[in-house]
Amino acid sequence: MDREALEKRKKIVYEFICDDLYVPMKAKEIAMILQVSKEQREELHAVLDALLEEGKVELTQKGKYVKASGRFLTGVYTGNSRGFGFVTVEGEEEDIYIPEENTNGAMHMDTVTVAVNPQKTGKRREGRIIKIISRGLHQIVGTYQSSKNFGFVVPDNQKLAQDIFIPIERSKGAVDGHKVVVEITDYGKNGKKPEGKIVEILGHINDPGTDILSIVRGFDLPTEFAPKIMKQVENVAKEVSEADMAGREDLRDWQMVTIDGEDSKDLDDAVSLTMDGENYILGVHIADVSNYVQEHSALDVEALNRGTSVYLVDRVIPMLPHALSNGICSLNAGENRLALSCIMTINPSKVIDHKIAESVVKIDRRMTYTAVKEILEDHNEETIAAYRELVPMFEKMGELAALLRGNRMKRGSIDFDFPETKILLDKNGRPLEIKPYDRNTATKLIEDFMLIANETVAQEFFWQEIPFLYRTHETPDEEKIRKLATLIGNFGYTLHISQEEIHPKELQKLLGKIEGTPEEALISRLTLRSMKQAKYTTENTGHFGLAASCYCHFTSPIRRYPDLQIHRIIKETLRGRMNHKRMAHYETILPEVAKHSSETERRADEAERETEKLKKAQYMAEHIGEVYEGVISGVASYGMYVELPNTVEGLVHVTSLTDDYYQYFEDTFELVGEVTNRHYKLGQKVYIRVIGVDEIVRTIDFELAEATGTGEMKNGKRID
Repeated sequence: MDREALEKRKKIVYEFICDDLYVPMKAKEIAMILQVSKEQREELHAVLDALLEEGKVELTQKGKYVKASGRFLTGVYTGNSRGFGFVTVEGEEEDIYIPEENTNGAMHMDTVTVAVNPQKTGKRREGRIIKIISRGLHQIVGTYQSSKNFGFVVPDNQKLAQDIFIPIERSKGAVDGHKVVVEITDYGKNGKKPEGKIVEILGHINDPGTDILSIVRGFDLPTEFAPKIMKQVENVAKEVSEADMAGREDLRDWQMVTIDGEDSKDLDDAVSLTMDGENYILGVHIADVSNYVQEHSALDVEALNRGTSVYLVDRVIPMLPHALSNGICSLNAGENRLALSCIMTINPSKVIDHKIAESVVKIDRRMTYTAVKEILEDHNEETIAAYRELVPMFEKMGELAALLRGNRMKRGSIDFDFPETKILLDKNGRPLEIKPYDRNTATKLIEDFMLIANETVAQEFFWQEIPFLYRTHETPDEEKIRKLATLIGNFGYTLHISQEEIHPKELQKLLGKIEGTPEEALISRLTLRSMKQAKYTTENTGHFGLAASCYCHFTSPIRRYPDLQIHRIIKETLRGRMNHKRMAHYETILPEVAKHSSETERRADEAERETEKLKKAQYMAEHIGEVYEGVISGVASYGMYVELPNTVEGLVHVTSLTDDYYQYFEDTFELVGEVTNRHYKLGQKVYIRVIGVDEIVRTIDFELAEATGTGEMKNGKRID
């Protein structure tokens, strides 16, 4: 039976089963009613099997065919190491839980059709996968383990529940402990393991750098640039000529600086500030990367594919080759550079005027966050003397940043002040030290200036009704906010939730109340988790977290593709070329750019998180048996998570709490001993001992410990 005949017969049989007069029947009865001859019964069974596989019909316990009661949705499957998984459907608020017996051979990242059970059996919707539309993973990274006549690869990705079987002739000579890339040749089904062949050996698990390289390959992050791209870079990465500067605003005599981290090499933003009476004239000058990366060029296609630069613990995977990102596109001090400038006139309460222009700039000094902090916060006399001619500008910048931040706070902008993790490695890539990397006056100053520039640019193009890429952040789900309200009620805090929706000011007030309290970090994290993720969109729906009606990413075109795309739109508009044809062009391409940029951002975030988790596990492996003071950061039925002052988090498993039987109370997020009535709850300080680390799954195990000795604590660790 050919494909066309099968589809035609499926339609006839399905319509018959869907008829209002139909009563459940066995295949034999259906054959009789539809007058299917005995010779064609086998073909009827093939049609019924196809309808079953697609989930359109179901079999009753008595073997009768009925129309499926479930609802069919298409989504992406996320696996779990324990065999079950979830399907995420675009536009649906809640994932669909898939029990292990209903995965139907689906693997992590597969696009699948799922039949949703009409009744909820637990906390969330449940379903079964009825069809795998396309496979999401064709290669995986893992650790090779050899046997006598074959081998298998244990995937690094914990969302892949099965090992990959490797025939010995397809092992490429790999030995025990090799990190490898495997191409899947057979996805397996009905108890049969997936099968594959090794296409690349990354190195031994103990070789320096192999651990991070495995994560890079596991997230399919492109690392090398093709020769034709590098050739293109050679051609464009030339010094700025007089012809390049023609027609641009010449701002080279403006007092102007870059302010970045000590290690930064891709300097894509500079700032300037002068006064006009009581008004501040703030200039945010951004490297004109679009001058060197032409639309549709090989360089542009590669930048779009990468979407973003990825900052891992021991390396940066750039969106653009270093010859551009660290060279002609970097606003290096003393060099003529092409820029896009957003020059804003700001009175103490708002931006009252602005101008966006193509410019040429020359940076006076390359400043670091440390130096600016020493000037504004520490009042370090030596640093002030070293930058004396710039100090008055920095002092005015400090004033303006405080005003901008105050204005944002008034309207309800939410400021999460989480310490980032700073991990110092030795020459072999092993972690020497882990410490929190806090924001300071200087980092906040640049943040404030970039935020106001991004808002100003977004508003300009929103009101011009030109196709654009916005950075949007939707209002949180009411249910999640209500859960948060219940949770913080245990700490004595309240949230005012109106009938319509929550205002960001309510969450901002909450963060203000908890500032400086022991539970600050914890409630901040819970608040963040209750909010939606920001993303790139072509429709301007506002930014909830910033309480902004319009927002975009304009300030980092070296490391983010959306910024580069926005620069092109700005320049075409400034040059009077944004006609109907060009607007139609952008309306066509921008939805896919927004979607892809959001996806590559998520991928980069996950890869960065995984490298941090790995290095934290390696670090704690050197501190087994040591006692630390920490704070309970999460509680579940299986135990509690404890976070140390150095940002490392580990699990105290409930089975290690041997002094009592502990029950988990979900409404208050605490474990309570039945006999002792001892409570362990969020935000509580405890002492823990490090008892185990699993570098492969990147987990750390703690047990509760008594505070020992009388020594002082250093980074949460007792020094006796």
